Amino acid sequence: MFSLIPSDLPLSLRSPRTLAILGCATVSAIGMAVYLLKRKRPTPEELERERRDLLAHTGRITDGTIMDTMVNEAANPMPDAAFPTPQVIVYNYRIAGVTYECAQDVTGLAEYVRGIRSDLPVQVRYAPHNPGNSIIVADSWSGLRLTTTHPHPAEPVASNHSQTVTN
Repeated sequence: MFSLIPSDLPLSLRSPRTLAILGCATVSAIGMAVYLLKRKRPTPEELERERRDLLAHTGRITDGTIMDTMVNEAANPMPDAAFPTPQVIVYNYRIAGVTYECAQDVTGLAEYVRGIRSDLPVQVRYAPHNPGNSIIVADSWSGLRLTTTHPHPAEPVASNHSQTVTN
């Protein structure tokens, strides 16, 4: 095998140790290239779900307003419904004197946005380091108000009045 090594190479490159290191480095480089080319890349839907989950757990909350909802009439089975299920919600919010206008595709979150009203305020979750990165609804959090009542009804207040019973 050593007879195949050209004799014009310096002695340090012809040693078996150097050849073993070069062989291992070549095999490692080929292995890395195969891994990088064959690995499973996340789909755009998975990336969006991860972004929503990250904002739902770590984002700051501010108040916002729904500007418009875009409804696909062909996809909506009941076009005469009072509040059809939107595919895109356009909203705005203000942080540190800057007004941001964003849109969120909610086609995958139809069960969370059914019956949405655009005349009610919403809560917006945004990334503190990038305020333009925001959501109003996710799988685990929703800033939407679907009715005129508060989304979490208040617990009944216990009465401190004593009742007198007469027989």
